Amino acid sequence: MPGVSTFAFPKAARLTKTDEFSSVFALRPRRRSTHFVLYVRPNDRPEGRLGVVVGKKFAPRAAERNLVKRMARELFRQRRDQLGGRDVLLRLQAKFPRAEFATRAAVRRACAAEIASLLDVAAKPLPPPAPPASPPAPPTAAPAASPSQSQPPGQPA
Repeated sequence: MPGVSTFAFPKAARLTKTDEFSSVFALRPRRRSTHFVLYVRPNDRPEGRLGVVVGKKFAPRAAERNLVKRMARELFRQRRDQLGGRDVLLRLQAKFPRAEFATRAAVRRACAAEIASLLDVAAKPLPPPAPPASPPAPPTAAPAASPSQSQPPGQPA
C-alpha cells in the first residue's frame, strides 16, 4: 500500500463493526488481569485484529480512555506477527484509582504492563475448537404395514 508506513495501524487490523465485537464477546474470557479482560477468537484472516473497549464508567476522562486505547494499539502493533489469525478484544473492567495512580505516568506503566502480559497470553496457541454438537438422530419410523394388514378385516386383498 503506498503511503502506509510499517508503523501504521491499518483498518484491516481493527475490529470495527458491532457484529465483530459481539462475536468475540460471546466467548468466555481468555484471561483477566486487575484492570482488563482479554477475549481471543480465531479468525479466517492472515492478520490479527484488535478491538478495545474503554467505557466512561471505568475511565471518566477522555484523555485516560484515549491513553488506554493508544497503548493497546501500539503494543498490539508490535506483536502483530505473533497474533495473526485471531481477533483480540481488550475491555477495561476496573478503574485506575487516583490513590494508587496519582500521575499519568503511573497509569501508563500499569496499563502497559497489564496489556503486554495479556497480549502474550493471546499469542499462545489457541485451544482446538469444540466439535459441533451433532443434531439428534431422527426418530425411527414404525415398520411399514404389510398390504394384508392395511386392509380392513374381512375384505379380500
